[in-house]
Amino acid sequence: AGYGEYFGHGLGHGVGVEIHERPFFNPRWNKVIAAGSVVTDEPGIYLPGKFGIRLEDFGVVTKDGYDVFTQSTHDLVSVGC
Repeated sequence: AGYGEYFGHGLGHGVGVEIHERPFFNPRWNKVIAAGSVVTDEPGIYLPGKFGIRLEDFGVVTKDGYDVFTQSTHDLVSVGC
């Protein structure tokens, strides 16, 4: 939607023993994600000198897609202002 240049990080990552582990969802990762993998999905944009926004969900990859198990809201919440 026109914000590609402001999306300066990966989309998400795997979660296991460590909070940040493989797979890493970025342009360099080109492998299939196995069903049963617990992963984050965290799209965000950061506008220099203005603000940043990120949504973050945790879920599990299934044979048919992705089941989100995060219960938090996606309503706008302002912090540190």
